[in-house]
Amino acid sequence: MSGANRAGVGIIGAGNISTQYLKNLTTFPEVEVRFVADIDLPRAAAQADAYGVPASGAVDELLARDDIDVVVNLTIPAAHTEVGQRIIAAGKHVWSEKPVALDHESAAGLLAAAEAAGLRVACAPDTVLGAGIQTALRAIARGDIGEPLTATTMFHVPGPELWHPNPDFLFATGAGPLFDMGPYYVTTLVHAFGSASRVQAVSSKSRETRVIGSGPRAGQSFPVEVPTHHAALIEFVGGASAQSTFSFQHALPRAGFVEINGTEGTISLPDPNNFDGDSTLWRYGQDEPTTIPATGAAYGRGTGVVELVRAIRAGVPERASGVLASHVLDILLGIRDAAASGAPVEIASRVTPVAPLPEDWDPTLAA
Repeated sequence: MSGANRAGVGIIGAGNISTQYLKNLTTFPEVEVRFVADIDLPRAAAQADAYGVPASGAVDELLARDDIDVVVNLTIPAAHTEVGQRIIAAGKHVWSEKPVALDHESAAGLLAAAEAAGLRVACAPDTVLGAGIQTALRAIARGDIGEPLTATTMFHVPGPELWHPNPDFLFATGAGPLFDMGPYYVTTLVHAFGSASRVQAVSSKSRETRVIGSGPRAGQSFPVEVPTHHAALIEFVGGASAQSTFSFQHALPRAGFVEINGTEGTISLPDPNNFDGDSTLWRYGQDEPTTIPATGAAYGRGTGVVELVRAIRAGVPERASGVLASHVLDILLGIRDAAASGAPVEIASRVTPVAPLPEDWDPTLAA
């Protein structure tokens, strides 16, 4: 990697989510953000100026630089694999926002290209690497609930058009609540249970158009291209199962709900879209639940980029791997297809179990 100590990072996509990445990546000691690229050059320049990044410009300019090791791909979902392939062709590792692709073949092609080039593809969500979910996963791993058997997850909100100034893409192919929010919940389930084997599902769409509720486009309507509610039953290789719902059509919000049940108890996890939050443990025979305080790092988006850099340098697999993200994508695609067809869908891909992070893992301390 370039530089004596710091890995060079470039960012493609200067939209809303880039603020969270830049806020953290410009403070972590093992990485240095050296370029922000966007098709909107003034927007790229504004983000670079706001966070002290020395250069900005077009995507081709970023990819031509030899001082950038990892490129953070924050483009819209429909562009993830095209941009990812360009990053790999330029000889750089990829950190992608979720989903890693819109279909199995594109994800497989991206991973194959990276393997052939000796490069890595890692993918959000890295919220699963935060103190909240990691503390819960460590509790499960040490047997606090016995053998994990079942889970329930819920993400129910009215819809992001109420607050997002440009929400159209969140209701387009490759998004909706299933692909926009599903990765947080399903990734957590795969960390807890391992590979999924089969899914069944139903879906619905409450409205054909929606109206933007804030920002300069407030009052404009746009089409809804995908279902805005999915209810799924996910079966795992070991025999465990999860009931999960993902919805943009609930007037009563219920987001961040994840419960995992085992032979000895039940654990309520914090919101998988956040990096922090305590867990609550109920065990058979105990009158009162136990709070498990979150321990570890909870610094926000960009944490996974540091974990990727450390894994590359150590020659070990990264935890938020493209292989895991591809399996999560297969589960989400299976839910979509099962809902559309009314028939169960088998999940063919498999992943290696991911060990929880040590409690003292910290992206702000140079390893």
